[in-house]
Amino acid sequence: MSELVKTITEAIQEKKGSRIVVADLTNIEGTICRYFIICQGNSPTQVDAITDSVSDICRERLKEKPAHVVGRENSQWVAMDYGDVLVHIFLPDVREYYDLEHLWEDAELTVIEDE
Repeated sequence: MSELVKTITEAIQEKKGSRIVVADLTNIEGTICRYFIICQGNSPTQVDAITDSVSDICRERLKEKPAHVVGRENSQWVAMDYGDVLVHIFLPDVREYYDLEHLWEDAELTVIEDE
């Protein structure tokens, strides 16, 4: 896993984001990125806090800023684009509905245990 992926997962854990899954897409041709990171917060406030944590910690440690952030209007599903890494922060019911983990069935999935 890249340093950016590790930093993002630590930033998610910092705000008690849960059910973190990293989908490694590096061996799949034609993908839009190298990694998908999927996690959830229990409320729109927590989704916002996780988004801020990822943004702040990546900027402080790695001097990385997301190219785009969408979904902050209602904070049910926020997507952050770091080029090679896409971060998806969901509310539980929205995550279940879209089921992104199964969208990439041929990717190597790594589950990060909740702290």
